[in-house]
Amino acid sequence: MEKDQERVAPAPAAAAAADGRTERGRQTREKIADALLALLDEGATEFPAEKVASYAGVSRRSVFHHFTDMAQLVDTAITRRLEQLAEQIRPLPTSGPRAVRVAALAEQRSRILEWITPARKAIMRMDHPSPRIQQTVDEAFADARARLEAVLAEELDTLTGQRRTDLVNGLDAVTTWGAWHHWRSTGLTPEQARHAMEVTVLNLLDSIGPEPEPEPEPEPKPKSKPGPGDVPGAGSGSPA
Repeated sequence: MEKDQERVAPAPAAAAAADGRTERGRQTREKIADALLALLDEGATEFPAEKVASYAGVSRRSVFHHFTDMAQLVDTAITRRLEQLAEQIRPLPTSGPRAVRVAALAEQRSRILEWITPARKAIMRMDHPSPRIQQTVDEAFADARARLEAVLAEELDTLTGQRRTDLVNGLDAVTTWGAWHHWRSTGLTPEQARHAMEVTVLNLLDSIGPEPEPEPEPEPKPKSKPGPGDVPGAGSGSPA
């Protein structure tokens, strides 16, 4: 029985070779997808297999070995770009002056939205984005909204019900790609668009009311001078 098992079990060298081929295949797929993203970042709207292969440093045949067709490649590349959003996100302040928190939010959002613009435009050109792309986009929107609420919790937590929901909807709208694309496509530079976002968020928050002034710290009480009774050994004298 043991001899039969020895004959069936793959040799370690064969298993290692199989793992190596799998890893090389994964790396090649990523290289091809990144080549398409490079073309996308350069403003390309069409992606001939020959050009993608040239950018990736592989043959045209290799492209279609790893992807069924160009539609699958585009789907994979766009999803990869959307998933890379997580690498662009850094923790934002959730306490402190309102202006500081809003400035940090606007800086990060503007940088990410400018970076993701080529991929978002590519999605707009798709007749039917795949369920995988749509799911990734939905998750990105939900995460962005949750982070927005965390940064502005100090203001939002003063509201309840529909008023809070309405304000969050407005803040969400002016800090996501739709507003960014509008500002950029009407001629604003990235810095001007960032400023527009920051000011709009501050104006929306002003609808709640001005930021409360921090409470002054209580003044320390003056130390009283010790009386005769406070000095050890004073008054009744030393015990016998």
